[in-house]
Amino acid sequence: MSFSSFRKETDKSTPHVVLHRRLVIIMEIQAKADAEEETNMAAWLLGVKNLKIQPYHLPPLGPHHVKVRVKALGICGSDVHHFKTMRCANFIVKKPMVIGHECAGIIEEVGTEVKSLVIGDRVALEPGISCGRCRHCKDGRYNLCPEMKFFGSPPTNGSLANKVVHPAHLCYKLPENVSLEEGAMCEPLSVGVHACRRANINPETNILIIGSGPIGLVTLLAARAFGAPRIVITDVDECRLSIAKMLGASEVVQVSTDVQLVDEEVARIQNAMGCDIDVSFDCVGYDKTMTTALNATRAGGKVCLIGLALSKMTVPLTPAAARETDVIGIFRYRNTYPLCIDFLQTGKIDVKPLITHRFGFSQEEIEQAFETSAGGGNAIKVMFNL
Repeated sequence: MSFSSFRKETDKSTPHVVLHRRLVIIMEIQAKADAEEETNMAAWLLGVKNLKIQPYHLPPLGPHHVKVRVKALGICGSDVHHFKTMRCANFIVKKPMVIGHECAGIIEEVGTEVKSLVIGDRVALEPGISCGRCRHCKDGRYNLCPEMKFFGSPPTNGSLANKVVHPAHLCYKLPENVSLEEGAMCEPLSVGVHACRRANINPETNILIIGSGPIGLVTLLAARAFGAPRIVITDVDECRLSIAKMLGASEVVQVSTDVQLVDEEVARIQNAMGCDIDVSFDCVGYDKTMTTALNATRAGGKVCLIGLALSKMTVPLTPAAARETDVIGIFRYRNTYPLCIDFLQTGKIDVKPLITHRFGFSQEEIEQAFETSAGGGNAIKVMFNL
């Protein structure tokens, strides 16, 4: 029945009948909404390379929370580690878990105390919920909170789902000229932005980036936005180096996995830079890559370890200490989303070239997407469109 027909019919009905029909319509709408809630689906990691789309029942909406329909989600390297081995560094998947954390979506419901967002707003979701009470949180370093609940980091369920419930203050409204895919890319971009802040990158800082995977490339984009004049990036893969060059790297250097070639490769890297290397970012996290970073960086420079491939490494710290080379750790990020969104809105950073593959949200496609991301090659950022 059309609205006009409904109105004509109700106009000639008794008030009691009109009220009854309206109540029926309201109940039908509520029943439909309830049915949608019951069928909220998510990608559950059940075992090694075992993903299944299954129902995901959300918690009740709190007064300071919002319900978001996820529209875009990127696969992170940590997601791939969980998919392939059921662990990433010291984070071990011990029970079925919804995977994913790089996401953006549309607000569908707001809590009673939420004033900053309304239904229909497009938002990027910062995935980590800190306790707000510990020393780190009170000092503003909430990314170090020991009670952090981070999407898709065991035991916390992730966000590769139709809908999620999340604190409103961790949902950042996107400008009209920033897409939902770009909003999802705020998460990996935040790692590069946080690293550049920690290392104090500026127009006088010449930097080396080791590893031109997704994190290496977003670090490259962030460093350019922070004004770094020269950026040399290395990798074992020629295809990824070509992407790095396209994104603005000053020089690229193809390296090997042979630890015996460190000294030779350091010489080639320094020659490519043509001046002192002030800061090196290790976006991989192996003995060889960290050794390369420590040896290539000038005396008094900084080495930032971003990649966490290994929990233990054997590296030449004593010579680095004798040259007063500072070693800086990077863990996730903090207070980065507003700056990331500003970089995207103003065009200082363009993350769109990083999105190389897109998939929908079906059983077949989630399996294909994770196999594609795990396969490396020309896959940089694999994105789901839900």
